[in-house]
Amino acid sequence: MTVQSEEVRETVLIDLALQGGGSHGAFTWGVLDRLLEEPWLKIDAISGTSAGAMNAAILVSGFIQDGARGARKALDAYWDRVAASARFSPIQRSPFDRMMNRWSLDTSPGYLMMDLMSRLVSPYNLNPFDHNPIRSILEDSIDFDRLKEAPIRLFITATNVHTGRGKIFRNPEITPEVLLASACLPTMFQAIEIDGEPYWDGGYVGNPTISPLVRESNATDVILVQINPRERRETPRTAAEILNRLNEISFNAPLMKELRMIALLRQAADPGSGEGSRWAKMRTHRILTDKLAEFGSSSKLNAEAAFLQLLKDEGRRTTEEFLKSHAEDIGRRSTADIDVLVEEC
Repeated sequence: MTVQSEEVRETVLIDLALQGGGSHGAFTWGVLDRLLEEPWLKIDAISGTSAGAMNAAILVSGFIQDGARGARKALDAYWDRVAASARFSPIQRSPFDRMMNRWSLDTSPGYLMMDLMSRLVSPYNLNPFDHNPIRSILEDSIDFDRLKEAPIRLFITATNVHTGRGKIFRNPEITPEVLLASACLPTMFQAIEIDGEPYWDGGYVGNPTISPLVRESNATDVILVQINPRERRETPRTAAEILNRLNEISFNAPLMKELRMIALLRQAADPGSGEGSRWAKMRTHRILTDKLAEFGSSSKLNAEAAFLQLLKDEGRRTTEEFLKSHAEDIGRRSTADIDVLVEEC
């Protein structure tokens, strides 16, 4: 059921900024599935990193085929393929985790072995043939040739290993290697070579990158789908909890830094004309859930169909609540206060 008044609402251009986070990207699947049901929302551009990059490219590829319905169908098919591939993975929940109804892999022998080996052995030795099951899934799910001419702009971020700087890939440049680079965890996979340059996960420098949405899109509303918890009330004490929190902080830091910069620019920008006008008029919104904070970092490698469906349902539920509260604000005012970040400087 769409959130609209009895009268047909005027179309509002929006941009999407999609965070990465492994299988937690299924939450974003649910968010997108719900947003695509709203005919008055028109996506102009999407910035994505890691799992956010996958969701972005899948959405656009499906949209080219059959509009919003095609995008939803493509996202469903992609995540179904991910779940099907996971059935053959040696990394599964342990009987104890299943008995306790936990979705983490903290007691999984396969996960614990992989985690230990990734700290001791280079992926160039552990995975010499650079096998990545996601590669074939992407090739089966996305029409990369048609992405080049897609009406929705794509901005995919990866980290250049040599320079440590972010590289933003746009529609004509996007290939399976670009998406794999954006999600390349350096302890698990070899760096992805693109035009002779090695790349790692884009989350280290932009998770996701917001600036191109302001500079190159026609929309002035950005909806950020955030899946890495920014705050936790408990102090981590076990080794797993400490590593999990470090992971969350490191993958949120680039986003927080960029949002703080955007808030400063927006305050200082000349609203009269040119690029300053775009910064000054930018409206920000955020969709996130506390539910993801209940799962540890190991669950980001859990791609069981039931877990992915749970995350999708949570994404749809959270977006339904967001639309009930803020549908009338989109196109008119920000619902996420990023100015408060200036006070944290």
